[in-house]
Amino acid sequence: MKNPCPCHSGKPYQHCCQPLHDGLAAPDAERLMRARYSAYALKLADFILHTWHADTRPTRLTQEDLSGIKWLKLQVLSHQHAEPDTAYVAFVATFQPGKQKKEQLTEHSRFKQEHGRWWYVDGVADVSGQ
Repeated sequence: MKNPCPCHSGKPYQHCCQPLHDGLAAPDAERLMRARYSAYALKLADFILHTWHADTRPTRLTQEDLSGIKWLKLQVLSHQHAEPDTAYVAFVATFQPGKQKKEQLTEHSRFKQEHGRWWYVDGVADVSGQ
């Protein structure tokens, strides 16, 4: 496939995460999480920052903050709605920091929907070596 999406959906980037990166609202929390993963892989700091809920958003995020990590694979484990405006997405992301060995990040992320848009709020993460 030409230009596969970094989120490992099996779809081309232009039909998967790119429309969200270009401003389209995510239809659900899983799609936003996939788009955020792709943004980390593509080093799209503005997208990551602008999809973070205002209550937990860092004051800034730069290209330098995103450098040095190669994102290799994403596996979505679950996507659940707890309430109409709250959802949880569990995933495993494989990455490689610099020239070190691969590691895995397992995260249970919380998302909120406000004004018709989904926002990343926070997550509980665990990092392990491979």
